[in-house]
Amino acid sequence: MIMAERAVPPRVVPAERVASEAGFKKSCIPEVGRLLKLAAAAKPDGVIAESGTGSGVGTAWLHSGLGAGARLVTVERDEDLARRAAAVFADDPRVSVLMGDWRLLEQHAPFDVFFCDGGGKRDDPQRVVEQLAPGGLLILDDFTPSSHWPPRFEGEVDELRLFYLTHPDLEATEVLTTPGSSVVIGTRRA
Repeated sequence: MIMAERAVPPRVVPAERVASEAGFKKSCIPEVGRLLKLAAAAKPDGVIAESGTGSGVGTAWLHSGLGAGARLVTVERDEDLARRAAAVFADDPRVSVLMGDWRLLEQHAPFDVFFCDGGGKRDDPQRVVEQLAPGGLLILDDFTPSSHWPPRFEGEVDELRLFYLTHPDLEATEVLTTPGSSVVIGTRRA
């Protein structure tokens, strides 16, 4: 039973192959991937978004939880990666891979799940929060765990993490994904 729960979704394999061929080293780790699958499954008719498609590994994890009535839109600024990732999902009309700036996602908002792994996370966090539907889930990965409050990174207060964890429109928390990495997960208040 545990092995079945830990199985890698079928589209993750070709997306990882794209990453390897392209020399892309920033793909979603399985611990975050399982969280993405769960988040997408929690919104079976939702609009799911991802900023920073990369080779499509995170997209594949989101796709593995995608309900029949859901849509998944993802954006990648690297044209070659976007083209290659789009090929992994070419047979599923529920998935759109856009090429360009993360702000292209705005025309598909509000989002029921937003995995903000690329643009927006650091450069326009308020705009990221504004893209969420009430009750929408925001997932931000690649944080280093901190046992301090306010959270610290490299000896300084981590202002970005603090922004999301204390935002008045979010109910948010930080969750360990591995001993050395964490995600911030939030839901937009109604």
